[in-house]
Parts: sequence; C-alpha cells; structure tokens
Amino acid sequence: MSDIKTEIYAEKAVLVGLITSHQNEKKAQEYIDELAFLAETAGAFPQKIFFQKLEYPNQNTFVGPGKLEEIKEYIKQREELEEEKIGLVIFDDELSPKQLRNIERELNVKILDRTILILDIFAKRAQTAHAKTQVELAQYKYMLPRLTRLWTHLERQRGGGGVKMRGPGETQLETDKRIVLNKIALLKEELKAIDLQKSTQRKNRGKMVRVALVGYTNAGKSTIMNMLSKSEVFAENKLFATLDTTVRKVTIENLPFLLSDTVGFIRKLPHDLIESFKSTLDEVREADLLVHIVDISHPNFEEQIEIVEKTLHEIDKKEKPTILVFNKIDAFSYIQKDDDDLTPKGKENISLEELKATWMAKMQDNCIFISARNRTNLEEFKELLYKKVKEIHVTRFPYNDFLYQIYDELDAP
Repeated sequence: MSDIKTEIYAEKAVLVGLITSHQNEKKAQEYIDELAFLAETAGAFPQKIFFQKLEYPNQNTFVGPGKLEEIKEYIKQREELEEEKIGLVIFDDELSPKQLRNIERELNVKILDRTILILDIFAKRAQTAHAKTQVELAQYKYMLPRLTRLWTHLERQRGGGGVKMRGPGETQLETDKRIVLNKIALLKEELKAIDLQKSTQRKNRGKMVRVALVGYTNAGKSTIMNMLSKSEVFAENKLFATLDTTVRKVTIENLPFLLSDTVGFIRKLPHDLIESFKSTLDEVREADLLVHIVDISHPNFEEQIEIVEKTLHEIDKKEKPTILVFNKIDAFSYIQKDDDDLTPKGKENISLEELKATWMAKMQDNCIFISARNRTNLEEFKELLYKKVKEIHVTRFPYNDFLYQIYDELDAP
C-alpha cells in the first residue's frame, strides 16, 4: 500500500469547519473535536481551529474568500518560525476535486479532508492482506475523480528510466485514469477471492451462535473482547485501533458461542470504505446477536448510539436481537436536571441503581451498565449474555431444551 500515502507524520495542522443552518455552533465544535482526535491518531498536531458561518459550503473554496485569506495569513505568520511551520490544513467535510485544487493553490500547503484523513488512519492500522486490500481499494476510489491534482502519486508505479506509457494522442490524465481503473478492477478481484475464502470459513464454523461486538470507535469493544475471550486483541485509546475482525470461541457456563470484534463506526464514515469493508461487515450481517458497546463517558454518546444504529441499518436491514452495553461508567459524570434526565457533566460517582433508573435503561433486560477497565458489573453482563445466547441456541437445537432445564434447576437457590 506504499503507493498512496498522505505522509502526515508529525505535521502541525490547522483544522477548518463550518457552522450552517444544519450544523449549529455546538455541533460544529463536537465535529471539530473529533476531527482533532482523528488528526492526532494519524500523527498530526492540531494548532488552530477556524470556523465560518455559511448557509452552504462555498463551491470553489469550501469557506469564503475572506476566511481563506485569514487562514493563509496565519500560515504565513507561522512560517517565520521553522519549528512552528504549518504543513497541513484539514477540512471537516469531504472536498470536491475543484475545492481541493483551488484551496491547495491558494494556501500552498498539503490539504486533506475528513475522508482522506480516515483513509490514512485505516491505511496505518491495516495489518492483514485483507484489510490492506480493502483500504487500498477505498483509496483508489477516492483518488479517481481527483486525478488532475494527484497524478504524481502514480509516477511511482510506472518505473524509472524516463519510460513513457502514453500512447499516440493519449493525454496524461487518460493514462492515469486507465491505470487507476485497472488497479480498482484488480483489487476488486482480489477482494472477491478473499471474500469467498472468508465466506467458506464462516460456513465451516457450523451452527454455533454468533455474537458481534459493534459500536462507535473507541467505545471499548476490544477491551471487552479480551475480557470475555481471555485473548490479547490490540486495544488502545485511539480511533480505529481495530480494523481486522477478530473471531474467538467463548464459553460461558459450558455454553460455547463465537464472538467477533468489528471495526468501529464514526460520523461521516466514507461510503467507499463501507463498500470496501463489505466482507468484514459480513460478521455483523451474519451475527445472531449484536452487543452494542457505548462509551457512556462521552458527552455525545446519545448521538453516537444513533450513528451506530443508522450504520447498522445500512449494512443489514434485518432487525437483530441487541444488548446495549453502557461501558466506562467509572468515567461517567453528570448534571441531574430532574428525576429522569441525566446530562453528562458535573456530579460524579453515580451508582448502578441510579443509572438503572434513568432513560438509558429503557431497553430493560437488554441493557446493562459496566466498566470493562475496572471490571465493574462484569458478572451480571456475562449472565445477560449467557441468557441471550441460550435463547438463540435452544431454538437452533431444541432437543437440548431438557438439558438447559436441568442446568436452571441446578442453579436455582
């Protein structure tokens, strides 16, 4: 995947966002905070944030000419101190090829948008050939409409020695477009072969109940995976720490099932990335039970729940049994407005009983509050997971009903 790199390691960056009629100041700030986290995850160092109020993004330069000039002046000021030089400007929405070209020409520094930043992180995180192929396909799809400014990236693929690949009357852009289209076709064929292999692997797992951990990125899925399966899945306090789906056999009270840890979701997840990660997300499609992990300590966890649910609906229209797991209760703080409304921030040390009395427990038996890090309420979580898996298992293997009846009688006080 060395062909496509944004190379933003240790770059000092400026972040740019819009305040519109559809995105107020609070929402714009939330998005830019997440963009800053994305930038830090990719290896950049955000230095300053610029906002502009516009009804719609400027078709030519995303922000207005005056704001672009303001950003340009700031970059010039920082150029006087070499160590403080700005090498990167990141926009919180996907830029059109025209916007990208105009902004880059005006600011004369590297320009990224939210989409290519996410793709860059995915490229760094990909470990297996499968994940690398998926990311590379998404990168080439992003590149295709932007060839007029990105064609130099393709020079690396053509060999040295001044060899020209241009045919009679063929323009450079046409050559590049053909190369990229051929590469996309090749990657799609590679993914088809990998998808077929993955599909065969899933079929070979038999009829065991499949449970998929899903949730917003950095919600704690991998930590919970490690806790339940006693494995060592990579977990880190960064976005998209996990890309490759990990599947482990887990046994709770002599009941075995398959548990998969899937890639985390995020706002404005690039569509091409969802398409490229189809086989990875097949673990979600083929799951019998979803365990939706929520970072309750995040100030916008309600919106994160909505984003995950919306993305899940895009992946699979079928309704699946779901357990909602509110994780990180050790870091949750709130302001209590009335008996039922808890807004994160302020008062600390909320009890499990208090949490169970809030709107967050609306799913009742399908909802639980835990702290994976502090191992708080984990036994109750395991019991709930066991109960839900058993319900699916007995419908699949009804002749085992009497065995579970015996287990229940033995467990009864």
